[in-house]
Amino acid sequence: MAVALPQVHLGVQQQRAVLRRVVDHLVREVGLRQLVDIGSGLPTAENVHQVAQRIAPDTRVVYVDNDPVVLAHARALLADTKETVVVDGDLRQPDDLLADPVLRAHIDLGRPVGLLLCGILHYVLDDEDPYALVQTLVDALPSGSYVFVHHLITAGPEVDADTAEAEEALRQGVGRGQFRTREQVAEFLSGLNLIDPGVVTVAEWRPDATTPCPVEHPVLRLAAVGVARKP
Repeated sequence: MAVALPQVHLGVQQQRAVLRRVVDHLVREVGLRQLVDIGSGLPTAENVHQVAQRIAPDTRVVYVDNDPVVLAHARALLADTKETVVVDGDLRQPDDLLADPVLRAHIDLGRPVGLLLCGILHYVLDDEDPYALVQTLVDALPSGSYVFVHHLITAGPEVDADTAEAEEALRQGVGRGQFRTREQVAEFLSGLNLIDPGVVTVAEWRPDATTPCPVEHPVLRLAAVGVARKP
């Protein structure tokens, strides 16, 4: 298992890297100026608002989390940033989240929004109906909005030993959570128009010169991502 731990660290790094590539695409190429990041976690380098506002300073960003430590740290860090706010919210309570006065004051739901669900859906179990939760959020978005999903996936029964070891390490790290197949991840974007290259592994979504090779790093086969536009 010790061999797999550096792989897990790489997986976390590449989760952040693909998020940056997605945000760059949504702001630079699509032209979105509103982003909602649910389950944002502790702020790190090159956060969503930094990537987005470097391209377009007027981009409004809402970070959503329900961890008191995350909320306190993020609010302190962003106290002087008027274009970015932090909301105490839970993906499993989408109606409450959509009704939050801070979010409603900061995001105009009459204009396209980028909904970022990065590394959060695999913490929602099947009996909590994750597909219905996502659909509630998507239904509230106007036409022209985009949804990004990053989700841990199971490698399946026929895998090499390194990939199986990396999956076990990830499962232990996630704790409460549920791996799903790539096809099940794609269902979160059902009814939306997938953009190229579709639902693929992290390293396959518009890689850049710094993206490591998944053949050499088994953990990169264990997360699927996709971006889709609401018609």
